[in-house]
Amino acid sequence: MNTSIRFAVVGGDLRQAKLAEMLAADGHSVSVFALDRADINSSVTQAANIHDAISGADCVVLPLPALSSADIINTPLSDVVLHLDDVLSLCSSEQLICGGRLEHPRICDYFVREELAVLNAAATAEGAIQLAMEAVPITMLGSKILVIGFGRIGKILSHRLRSLGADVTVSARKYADMSWIQVYGYHPVRTDSLLGNLRSYDMIFNTVPAKVLAREHLEGVAPSCLLMDLASKPGGMDFSAASQLGLKAIWALSLPGEVAPLTSGAFIRDTIYNILQERESSL
Repeated sequence: MNTSIRFAVVGGDLRQAKLAEMLAADGHSVSVFALDRADINSSVTQAANIHDAISGADCVVLPLPALSSADIINTPLSDVVLHLDDVLSLCSSEQLICGGRLEHPRICDYFVREELAVLNAAATAEGAIQLAMEAVPITMLGSKILVIGFGRIGKILSHRLRSLGADVTVSARKYADMSWIQVYGYHPVRTDSLLGNLRSYDMIFNTVPAKVLAREHLEGVAPSCLLMDLASKPGGMDFSAASQLGLKAIWALSLPGEVAPLTSGAFIRDTIYNILQERESSL
């Protein structure tokens, strides 16, 4: 961006903290609020309250995901409780408000942008592999792995796993996806046929945000198998049943913010720049 813009970054995890620093490094004026436990450099203004943070900003950036519950903005690095409606009441109609995974007439959802969704999926896939390698006493090389779902994350994760030498099976519901899975050289299975066919896997990664691994599925999983759910809430696994069965199960939410906040913050910055550029071009 050639023009200096006033940004307010409100809430979020380390991705938003790094985003604020990068925006400031690009020459923009940046204020933040509800990032208390982030070590943000002095080029960014720490606002005393939400009004001061938002006042005068051209663009207000909410987290990814924007909300932690019904009307509460996601603030894992602060004890401040921010209600979305209260924040919006402080914003003028001239301000651009951006947030991730949030449908609202006043807010531009930057996560629906394909450029961010794809890059975020790549960071999620790499983070999932990192967690898995730390959690199991075996290599990816030669491991039998099931990836449930063939969306963005499922596609990239399957590719990364096979490049490490894993024996990859991918499940899907759509016939078109089954064909692509076969063409890419993975073992295709239908998601609705998983029951009773999970014993042979060393690791199972779910990417589907719907209950695909119920108790009856988990009862057929090998005790040594690592289960990892990469799906957003409500997730796709019965974690209570997994615990009762003594299975090792991880719900890896917001992985990009955990394992690669700097890169993930850059993805969000570039996407917001794209949005601003498009708005400017349309005027």
